[in-house]
Amino acid sequence: MEWRGRRQSNNIEDRRGQSRGGGFGGSPFGRPGIRIPMGGRRGGGLSIGTIIFLVVIYFVLKAMGIDMLQVLGKGNVAGGGSGYEQQVGTRPGTPSNDDTTAFVRTVLAETESTWNAIFSQSGETYQEPVLVLFSGGVSSACGQASSASGPFYCPADRKVYLDTNFFRELEQKFDAAGDFAQAYVIAHEVGHHVQNLTGVLPEFNRQRQSMGQREANQMSVRVELQADCYAGIWAKSVANRNILSDGDLEEALNAASQIGDDTLQKRSQGYVVPDAFNHGSSKQRMTWFKRGYDSGDVGACDTFSGAL
Repeated sequence: MEWRGRRQSNNIEDRRGQSRGGGFGGSPFGRPGIRIPMGGRRGGGLSIGTIIFLVVIYFVLKAMGIDMLQVLGKGNVAGGGSGYEQQVGTRPGTPSNDDTTAFVRTVLAETESTWNAIFSQSGETYQEPVLVLFSGGVSSACGQASSASGPFYCPADRKVYLDTNFFRELEQKFDAAGDFAQAYVIAHEVGHHVQNLTGVLPEFNRQRQSMGQREANQMSVRVELQADCYAGIWAKSVANRNILSDGDLEEALNAASQIGDDTLQKRSQGYVVPDAFNHGSSKQRMTWFKRGYDSGDVGACDTFSGAL
């Protein structure tokens, strides 16, 4: 993928180094993205004894000529900091300027170009999502999540969440190497954002409350395959902008195959349970990605009518 030197999105929050464990686990590419949002935690605060202790420490240090209010006011910038936040001038938590972050920002910018154009053609305005980079774990409006959940989209705050270490896992664990395989991951999650804007995710979450597990899984497969189809539309748009390199399409199709439910089940337990599918088989994921790519048409991504 010829991504270097292209526009990079500012819709990024970098929370790496703010790791929070626990939360929901899951499977690759979007499982938490269609969860019903969960409530926040209660509790917290300092005891009276702790407050008194801190007050005493403050006055002792002040008597020694150390004003902790001034120290804290300078923020955590030991060594002077990078100053990158001021250079970019977007929002707090602007990402560091490493190669992986630049790649993510560029891919996100390309999804913005694609979906802004598509929405504009229909007389609509595309509301761009924010992509959150994290490490280890993260707190979202859908609850706590660990890296084990994989990349996901939270409809409650309209943000995509990505631990970039997943790219290494994608290559080593899922045998899906290549930058376009990584780009497919991001495009798939942005596909869930499009579904949220068009009402697909809210309707699914509403209906799921009255569904049994088997029926919910079947509907989830249709939701996920549509996101794959939308990722294919994005890939077609990128191809039209002459950004694809030789082998890129094959990388994305291989990634779609490697994270099919049947392939994952065979790898983890040695046998396949179709009723437990919630993302689609390898063949289905490849088929719907390719359908989006071949057509470049949102209308071709109707996974809710007829057989898959």
